[in-house]
Amino acid sequence: MKKLIILFLLVAPIIASAQHHQQKYFPVTDPAVKESLENWEDVKFGLLMHWGPYSQWGIVESWSICSEDVGWCKRKSDNYVEYKKEYENLQTTFNPTKFDPDKWAEAAAKAGMKYVVLTTKHHDGYCMFDSKFTDYKITDPKTPFSSNPKANVTREIFDSFRAKGLMAGAYFSKPDWHSKDYWWPNFATPDRNVNYDVTKYPDKWESFVQFTHNQIMELMTDYGKVDILWLDGGWVQRMTPEQVEEYNCKPGYSFTNTQNQDIRMSELAAKARKEQPGLIVVDRAVEGPNQNYLTPENTVPKEMLPYPWESCIIMGGGWSYSFNAEYKSGRELVHMLIDIVAKGGNLLLNVGPSPEGTWHPDAYDRLEKIGSWMDINSEAIYATRKIEPYYNGPLYFTEKKDHSAIYAIYTAKEGENYPDRISLHDLDLPSNAKVSVIGYKGRIKTKSTEKGLEIILPAKLISDPPHSYAICFRIQ
Repeated sequence: MKKLIILFLLVAPIIASAQHHQQKYFPVTDPAVKESLENWEDVKFGLLMHWGPYSQWGIVESWSICSEDVGWCKRKSDNYVEYKKEYENLQTTFNPTKFDPDKWAEAAAKAGMKYVVLTTKHHDGYCMFDSKFTDYKITDPKTPFSSNPKANVTREIFDSFRAKGLMAGAYFSKPDWHSKDYWWPNFATPDRNVNYDVTKYPDKWESFVQFTHNQIMELMTDYGKVDILWLDGGWVQRMTPEQVEEYNCKPGYSFTNTQNQDIRMSELAAKARKEQPGLIVVDRAVEGPNQNYLTPENTVPKEMLPYPWESCIIMGGGWSYSFNAEYKSGRELVHMLIDIVAKGGNLLLNVGPSPEGTWHPDAYDRLEKIGSWMDINSEAIYATRKIEPYYNGPLYFTEKKDHSAIYAIYTAKEGENYPDRISLHDLDLPSNAKVSVIGYKGRIKTKSTEKGLEIILPAKLISDPPHSYAICFRIQ
């Protein structure tokens, strides 16, 4: 299984990069959504959680029941029919009795995270909320956890995280491989798409469209304030015949029956915003007005991007829970956050909860390490915007959106001592610019040179820096 996860992590960024770097961005026009998006761009750092019965096997979420010949769709059995039954039977043993959303929310808030995105439903169709339109859900009597007072985990997580001041985001899969109106049992399921001709069976497709609208509207009406509707499954979209042909030619895809899978997204977004004014809609990988920000997957763009964006990144293992996962170091994660923010993006960091409803101890450890850096330096992260140049190794640059300060962030390698002099030769600064170090009360001297401003670090600061991962210089 580890080999399959590694293959997925190698291939998925290539596909995601191809999707998002070639897309045209449609600017937001709704004033309430523009305000929400501006606030979202201020907060910079969020938590993503992939969680469901599949965590019991420690496998990639959903994809093992998809009949495509790609690495992340492999399964432990050659008998697809029997395997799918076993997979769906995981519902009957899913019992995360150690589920404690308050503990998660506290750890996320202390790390400096400002929003959470939860997989309310992944492609397999299993609902982590109490949907009235399916029995394939955590609150159904077939799921042991249904008798627990916290069985409606989406409500519990949203309530706990909002109580800590975080925005709430609902991940929702547009395709549903459990729905008989998407994967009709009359036919085989050759790939991730709807397995019948929607033009030949329009009533069946309309039934699926209504099912999708109904479930999303449940999330919009029954779960308090929802800030982000984060939709996955970009192949479910309105497409012309020419777009279908173009989509099938994308690198890494092996679809056999891609077609116009129109779920009337604009109509759905309008209905959702009647209940949730200012709702940010992220119709991932679908070029158009319903993709309010773009989401490079498990990769960081090489340069600044000219539109709102967010890198969703795995902290350790896979998107879902995996046994014996190796987690990125605290230093690596802090540097990644700095890199993304300097390029104008947000970091959505993924943690996969266990089948018991816990996080791996390393997840808490890494969040604590990020939090220790953010406690000192968050002003160089929150409410900042990109600036040219964003990087002049090892310095990254951000600017307060009100232009009151520029930040130069020196990222130190493991075991590296900070230098006694740092040059800001690529920044056009006035001669009277004032430089200070966040978290250091001493005076910082500067010197004008032919190349620009030079910062002189006192020996006390070098020997006892505010933080070993990175130092932030405030320039006013």
